[in-house]
Amino acid sequence: MASSEKNKKTLSAQQRDELISLLKARFETNMSRHKGLKWEQVQERLEKNTEKLAILYEMEITGGKPDVVKYDKKTDAYIFYDCAAESPDGRRSLCYDRAALSSRKANKPQGSAVELAESMGIEILTEEQYRELQKLGKFDQKTSSWIKTPPEIRYLGGALFCDRRYDKVFTYHNGAASYYSSRGFRGWINV
Repeated sequence: MASSEKNKKTLSAQQRDELISLLKARFETNMSRHKGLKWEQVQERLEKNTEKLAILYEMEITGGKPDVVKYDKKTDAYIFYDCAAESPDGRRSLCYDRAALSSRKANKPQGSAVELAESMGIEILTEEQYRELQKLGKFDQKTSSWIKTPPEIRYLGGALFCDRRYDKVFTYHNGAASYYSSRGFRGWINV
């Protein structure tokens, strides 16, 4: 997982308490996303990982609405995905990565999905993770989200994105330098 100085910021006690309350309410409202998990255990882990809590705060303020989607026994970690109904609105109109951004001669977007994810300390969802998320609800019915693109596709100038249309999840391709007001990216973090 990428790390930056921005991720090392600390939240005020009020920000921390408000975020934990918000995450708890989201957890309790969406129990189908994390069957068998107990909030008290998640909260205990969050309180011990202030750096990860700051990253979840970044996910929240950019519109991601992070929520616990599973517990990974192998890594002893709770996995949070962006669970906003549509691609996070604070992370849209971005091309795929720095190379794509640099290749644009005109009408450059403000940044790239990969760089923003790295600066936040999160990973972009893979296609497998995106499809896993879609089993927990209906996401990106009006928007789309960049997903982690395999190197062989990226090498040829492309990038992948997904959405949900006609009650099916689709994976598409586009030039990595493209960007749209309705396309952002979803991320994940383990705590």
